[in-house]
Amino acid sequence: MRVEVWSDFVCPWCYIGRSRLRRALAEFEHADQVEVEWRSFQLDPTHRKGVRLGVHEMLVEKTGASLDEVRAMTDRVRALAAEEGLTYDVERAVVVNTVDAHRLYHLSKVHNVADRLHERLMRAHFAEGEVLDDLDTLVRLGAEAGVPEDEARRVLTGDDHARDVKLDIRQARLYGASGVPFFVLDDTYGVAGAQPVEVLLSALRTAHEASSSVN
Repeated sequence: MRVEVWSDFVCPWCYIGRSRLRRALAEFEHADQVEVEWRSFQLDPTHRKGVRLGVHEMLVEKTGASLDEVRAMTDRVRALAAEEGLTYDVERAVVVNTVDAHRLYHLSKVHNVADRLHERLMRAHFAEGEVLDDLDTLVRLGAEAGVPEDEARRVLTGDDHARDVKLDIRQARLYGASGVPFFVLDDTYGVAGAQPVEVLLSALRTAHEASSSVN
């Protein structure tokens, strides 16, 4: 069974959703038959390349809410992340255009370290305050996950895998996704948002039963 998940590396709900999917799979009776594939999505494709904003600054600008309202919002998300055992250092996290991070992710597929890099980039953004549009930072993080430095640098200084990112985003739109995380099970069952573990587990079981009945 294939589970595709559209996400963005600076999306806190995707960070939480990744953890919840992992927990759901730990309870799923047929987890050994599941292949998880992460797909690219950009929360804000209009975010200009090279522009770096703090989370609170970005949310105030984007939503028009007050700083106090934004802090209350991020405090709630940080608490939910903590329940998953995740660190969300809101004060250090820097929001950037993530297209280069996604291009690096697609390169990581070639080296069979995609899941490892996906997790590494999220942890770097949310827990470590790493800037995910910085060339040297991306090359270093890629190397930590198993992507050769010279190849990562060559890809990131060109436009390799830009089309792959666009195709992923286009596919999400065709499925009707307007936000992430967005889960698609066996090209048939869609689950939107960072749903509770129980919801994801139920979706996994439903998709598996449907697949078994066909086979």
